[in-house]
Amino acid sequence: MRSPNISCKIEILSSINSSEDPKKVETAILNIFPDAKIKTDDCIITSNSKDLHLLERIYDVIHLNHSQKIYQRQLDKNLDNDSTWFYLNKQAAFIGTVALCEEAEESPLGPIKVVITSSNIDKIIDWLIL
Repeated sequence: MRSPNISCKIEILSSINSSEDPKKVETAILNIFPDAKIKTDDCIITSNSKDLHLLERIYDVIHLNHSQKIYQRQLDKNLDNDSTWFYLNKQAAFIGTVALCEEAEESPLGPIKVVITSSNIDKIIDWLIL
């Protein structure tokens, strides 16, 4: 699926627990977002992008699994002005599976948080779920 040309900012964040190998957390993120440019600090991994193409794997999973309503509920619930976000299970991502978490606690080692910001946030949500 080709992503629309909508101006946006995408942030991907995940904590690195003392019991975790930072490379494995990086692998988890890259399994879901293969084009992400990863930055690792002491206890957090981040990635920033202005390209919706980064979310195409999420788009594909939403439509293949017919999970539009679940994602819409999360994106709407977390909508604040021109920004929204959702959590992904870090362990599932490590094995290449996209699994949405409604709460951070659903991912025992902490989730991967995806934050989308845009003056056209409604169009981005529509693209993801319609």
